[in-house]
Amino acid sequence: MFTGIITGVGRIGAVHDLGSSSQHGKRITVEVPAGYLDDVGLGDSIALNGACMTVTTVDAARRSFTFDVSAESLDKTSGLAEPGPVNLEKALRAHDRLGGHIVSGHVDGIGTVTRFAPVGESHELRILAPAALAKYLAYKGSVTVNGVSLTVNSVRDTGQGCELSINLIPHTLENTALHALHDGARVNLEIDLIARYVERMLGEGVTAARVAA
Repeated sequence: MFTGIITGVGRIGAVHDLGSSSQHGKRITVEVPAGYLDDVGLGDSIALNGACMTVTTVDAARRSFTFDVSAESLDKTSGLAEPGPVNLEKALRAHDRLGGHIVSGHVDGIGTVTRFAPVGESHELRILAPAALAKYLAYKGSVTVNGVSLTVNSVRDTGQGCELSINLIPHTLENTALHALHDGARVNLEIDLIARYVERMLGEGVTAARVAA
């Protein structure tokens, strides 16, 4: 479990194939800031751009760790198989503050940046989300973009999906990898966990009789 509050910005430094076919995944090496791995061990969970991954090796001296990602996960996420900056968040501990919102680290869909431009001291980030996620996105609701907990400023349904607008303050841009976004970039999206449960409870076919059974 995570909160969407980024604890460090790393960089994918190397990508190695785990096999020769499209059904094989990849082994990813991530370079991290000094001291980031001091409390990280084998088997720990770290979210990379919002996708929860398991640490398979730790090299504190070289300030790097590796994880293996399956072909299925690569197909359902963006930005995990090529060199570049990535947002990092260590798994939530029981005594930590919940500074963002409850995040599972499971990517629900891939969005496309339609606008990333300065507005005053901040930046406006517009993302076209898949139509299937539209019902979970609401004004002043929460959404996770590449692992960052953000507040939705507006939503607009279109023929291509649902366009949401987000305001990014300077602090967010300085302390995450979102500053590297650009028009046309693909981003990992995770909807609010509470919205998911509300939809399930109110959805068609879920009746008291079925629950009792």
